[in-house]
Amino acid sequence: MIQTLKNWKEVIDTCNLCKERKMDFMSKWLIATRACVFSMTITSVLVGVLLGVIDRKFNLIYAVLALVALALAHASNNLINDYFDYKQGLDTEDYPRTQYSPHPIASKLITEKQLLGAFFTFSAIELAVAIFFTLKCGIWAIVFAAAGFLLSVFYVAPPLKLKYRGLGESAIFLIWGPLITVGTYYVMTGTMPLKVWLASIPYGLVVTNVLLGKHLDKYEKDKEKGVKTLPVVMGFNNAINFTIVNTALFYVAIVVLVVFKFFSPIILIAFLSLWRFVKFVKLLKEKKPDKQPENFPIWPLWYVAWAFWFNKMAGGFFIAGLILSALPWFKV
Repeated sequence: MIQTLKNWKEVIDTCNLCKERKMDFMSKWLIATRACVFSMTITSVLVGVLLGVIDRKFNLIYAVLALVALALAHASNNLINDYFDYKQGLDTEDYPRTQYSPHPIASKLITEKQLLGAFFTFSAIELAVAIFFTLKCGIWAIVFAAAGFLLSVFYVAPPLKLKYRGLGESAIFLIWGPLITVGTYYVMTGTMPLKVWLASIPYGLVVTNVLLGKHLDKYEKDKEKGVKTLPVVMGFNNAINFTIVNTALFYVAIVVLVVFKFFSPIILIAFLSLWRFVKFVKLLKEKKPDKQPENFPIWPLWYVAWAFWFNKMAGGFFIAGLILSALPWFKV
C-alpha cells in the first residue's frame, strides 16, 4: 500500500511513473487523465467557493459536488484532446506530447475504447451534477456547464479546432477563469455579481500562462505541422513577450480589485510570489537548454514546467489572501 501511494505521488508530481515501479490501476488512469495538472481546476473552484464564503454563503455539499464534477471535466477534457490529436495525426512519436509523458493511446496505456468509455462516463456524471444544480440553483448552472463542455471538446475537435486557429489560449482563460470560478460561486449563492467576474481574472491569467508555456515548448513542431497556436501566430519572440505581460497582469488585476475596493488589501499577499515571477521572466528570456537537465521530469517540455511552477505559488497565495479576507478580523 505504501508503494502504491508513492506511485500516485510520483505521478501527481511528474506526470510519469519511473520504469522501475510496477504500474497499478490508479496510476495508469492518473497518467492517462494527466492528473498532475488538476491542481489548476482545484484552485479555480476554491476561488469561487471562497468568494462565496466571503459573502457568507457556503454549502459544503454543493462545494464538494462542484469540485468533483469539475475535476472529472478536466479529466475528460484531457482525454478527448489526446484522442482527437492522436486521430488527426498530431501526436506522433516525434511530437512532444508523446515524449514528456505516456500518451494514453500511442503508448498503449489504455485502448481507444477505454478512453472513450471514460470520457462518456465522466461526461454523464458532469451532466447529472449540472442538472442537479440547475434544478436547485437556476438555469445558469447548465449554461456554464454547456459552455465549458463545448469549449473543452472543440479545443481540438473539428470543425472548430480552436487550438489550431490561435484561439486555444482564449478558451483556456474562459474555462479556468470565469466559467469555473463564477459558475462555482453561482451554485453556492444563486448570483453572479461583477466583483466575482473580476476576481476570476487573476488566476485565469496564470492558467493561460501554463498553456502558453506548453505551446512555446512545441513551437517548432506546431509550426512544422501547421498547428496555429497563439505562439505560432504571433511568432516566438512576440509570444515570449506576450507571456511576460500576461504574467504581470496577474498582479495588476489584483491591485485593481483592491484599489476599487472589491476586496480587502489582504489579498495583496499574492505579491509574495513575486520572486517566482522574476525567476520565470528570466527563464523566458533565456535560451531553452539543448538537452534534458538532470532530474528534470517532463523533458522536452521546459517553459511549461516553469509556468506551472509559478502558477502553483501565485495561485496558492491568492487563495491564502481570499481565506484571510473571509476571516472577520482581517476585514478592512
